[in-house]
Amino acid sequence: MLLRQETLDGIAAGRITCAFRRWERPRVVPGTRMRTRIGLVEVTGVSRVGVSALRAADAAAAGQTLKDLRALLARGTGPVWRIELVAAGEDPRVALRAQPLTPDERDSVAARLARMDRVTPWTAATLALIDARPGVRAPDLAAELGRETLPFKRDVRKLKELGLTESLEVGYRLSPRGESYLRGGA
Repeated sequence: MLLRQETLDGIAAGRITCAFRRWERPRVVPGTRMRTRIGLVEVTGVSRVGVSALRAADAAAAGQTLKDLRALLARGTGPVWRIELVAAGEDPRVALRAQPLTPDERDSVAARLARMDRVTPWTAATLALIDARPGVRAPDLAAELGRETLPFKRDVRKLKELGLTESLEVGYRLSPRGESYLRGGA
């Protein structure tokens, strides 16, 4: 579920507590936790609602006017779902990327990277390129490796899951954990 930055900011501030979507069936369930730019956002409820039943308070809870919310929902087809949302803490990858690698963790990361490289090796080249070119746009980095942008970005997210990289406003950089791994330290 994609959430615009203004919505995320409202969730973080406690002003926005829900979103509305037109989906044939719910795409999230209560308990779903999404990693976002503001940290974790948790889905606390999902319920089907009728557009005609929406009131100004519903729209305000979604950070909109009733007129704007109805106009937005008029563009789609299918049932309307109210998704209850709450800020649920910091993204655990933030803490992970700052943690130093123990020798056991280093071995574990190396084994995971080896599994990722099983079919086509890419992890070492990607880490080295991000280290050499922090803040460079993903399409430019992908082109340097002769790769398509979307698969490249998907692979960088895998490195991010291990706490090795972090996203910048533009591009990426190695995290302290990634630097430690790349330089062979523990």
